[in-house]
Amino acid sequence: MLKEACSSGEFVAAQLSQDRERLVELGQYLRATPPSSVVTIARGSSDHAANYAAYLIMARLGHIVASLPMSLITLNQAPLHVKNALAIAISQSGQSPDVVQPINYFRENGATTVALVNDANSPLAQGAQWTMPLHAGPELSVAATKSFITSLVAGARLAGHWQNDPAFLAGIEELPQVLHTATQLDWSNALDVLVPAQRIMVVGRGISFSVALESALKFKETSVIQAEAFSGAEIKHGPMALIDDGYPLLIFATRGPAQAGLIALAEEMRGRGANVLLAAPADVKERNLTLATTATPDLDPIAAIQSFYVMAAHLSVARGLDPDKPRHLSKVTKTN
Repeated sequence: MLKEACSSGEFVAAQLSQDRERLVELGQYLRATPPSSVVTIARGSSDHAANYAAYLIMARLGHIVASLPMSLITLNQAPLHVKNALAIAISQSGQSPDVVQPINYFRENGATTVALVNDANSPLAQGAQWTMPLHAGPELSVAATKSFITSLVAGARLAGHWQNDPAFLAGIEELPQVLHTATQLDWSNALDVLVPAQRIMVVGRGISFSVALESALKFKETSVIQAEAFSGAEIKHGPMALIDDGYPLLIFATRGPAQAGLIALAEEMRGRGANVLLAAPADVKERNLTLATTATPDLDPIAAIQSFYVMAAHLSVARGLDPDKPRHLSKVTKTN
């Protein structure tokens, strides 16, 4: 897991060197024929990457994006009206029926279908109209790392080419070096809080919520910590009742409109006795963990999860576990 996580920059560079003309063509197509609706199709870490892509598309292009409950097609066989819609599927393996069947349904019924998938020979890749390989190479660790980061980058490239924003696309080109920097940041003080932890809340908001979701999943997968992800706007509702003295919280305060509120939330939770780990850029003096920054706040979550993965791999070992062999899990999960 650690080796693959630290190699993410290398594979992002590989992705950026390929498929540019195809993405330009896709961007031109989407601008010329705007979709009537947009849905994402994904599970697990890929669904968290879809959350990030959806936020970019909504924030930068104004299209409302929904996450498709795949059982509507695979189990309920609902008669969805999908003509002129855009369906974006994200997957590492491209093999799970609950991802493949919906993309086939959308394509057969008049939608534009896009697959961001690591296995270019998979059923998903073959079923989509537009396939954009992640170029993450074989991933041996059960816990996805480099395939998640390359999925984030692929989603950002899709949004950037759709919007036709040269500055944003230029910022994406700088990611390999930023990711290398992010692997070098010292998050070791998080281990003092997390090695004995049995539960944790992971908090983000807006563009950073996707990495809160992904981090919570990795805590469960690799360190057997009961972790839940919440938006900073939601934690003061029901979740607040769980917080008592010493309760651990990891808060991702990446740059952007939500940052000030997340920093204030960290201070309030400290006042309530919570053991807060505030991850923020170097200019935030209240931070416990430092985040690398990118060319634009919209890309900062990609650097944030890179630093988290390195820490998560060390945390698993420190808790006496093997991050490469999470119990009860396998690399490819096939569900209907």
